[in-house]
Amino acid sequence: MSVRDVKFDPNAIVPDNGNYFGIPLDPEEAALVLISAPWDTTVSTRAGSSYAPDAIIEASRFIDFYEPSAPNSWRKGIATVPIDYSIQDLSHRLRSDADKVISLCNSDAEYIFDNMMHERRLRRVNEASMSVNDKIYTQSKHWLERGKIVGLVGGDQSTAYGNIRAVAEHHKEVGILHIDARCNLKEYHYGFTHSHASIMHNVLRDVEEVRRLVSVGVREFSPQEWERAESDERVRLFTGQYIWSSHFEGVNWSTIADEIVESLPQKVYISLDIDGLTIECSPHTGTTISGGLRFPEVVYLFGKIVASGRQIVGFDLTEVVPDVDDKTDAMIAARLLFKMCSIALKFVDAESVL
Repeated sequence: MSVRDVKFDPNAIVPDNGNYFGIPLDPEEAALVLISAPWDTTVSTRAGSSYAPDAIIEASRFIDFYEPSAPNSWRKGIATVPIDYSIQDLSHRLRSDADKVISLCNSDAEYIFDNMMHERRLRRVNEASMSVNDKIYTQSKHWLERGKIVGLVGGDQSTAYGNIRAVAEHHKEVGILHIDARCNLKEYHYGFTHSHASIMHNVLRDVEEVRRLVSVGVREFSPQEWERAESDERVRLFTGQYIWSSHFEGVNWSTIADEIVESLPQKVYISLDIDGLTIECSPHTGTTISGGLRFPEVVYLFGKIVASGRQIVGFDLTEVVPDVDDKTDAMIAARLLFKMCSIALKFVDAESVL
């Protein structure tokens, strides 16, 4: 499709064409591309985020296209890379193996057959997780080399690894704004080495171009994770407890947001786990921990990043678990996704194609 042939009316009903926001662009024509990772094999509580990309695509048809912090930046082009459903198929096939690994870890009983199979099941899941991350890395690198901004829609948060790695390598030096309920610094979880609980541990271990990890809204962490965060000068935690205490003592969110932004380098990657927000924003996500950032606080923080002149060089949105009847999770996620696309495009030197 030639850009000259694209007709898109943001004030009309958005077409149901299988693209995020219904925008009818091929990836080659847009300044920003969205890749999808329908994978959630290693989640330890509620599965279902493998269905998030399709649910968010559907919900994104109902957003409005004006973003005050970056007006009309979307006109530079947001394109959808076709979903690789082989990732979803593999995720679903291996879910029974992962469930058995988790069950055995949670059980005091010793079942001879399960013990015999445990290491093989664990190996299958870990090898598949690495393969999926490599596939995402390859996709992301392909589009980065063509001058695109790349955003990822998960899936569970383990899927962010490949995109973070590709973006960081491409830009040489980045900082991560990590919004989450947990800091995800575990070396492994139930034996899974590439799980949602280990994503930031793996990034700090493997991706030297990530110079800063600023985790915001985290509310639960193991003693080992806390010690890791305290001992690693690259890590800065703005815990839920710190944010609440500051509010209770009269410090406003603007001041806290300025402190967060000042902790970030010039090039910023946003990693947004939906459970970093309050439960009403993601009632069906697997990690339901009281507290979290309110939707307006997240939007305000994004605006502060834009106002500071920092460049959003990539992002991911993960852990959304859609529900058949309650569309809250997908609708909130779609709006957050559009805002991240908009602020990432604000400082891109590209002509409008829509």
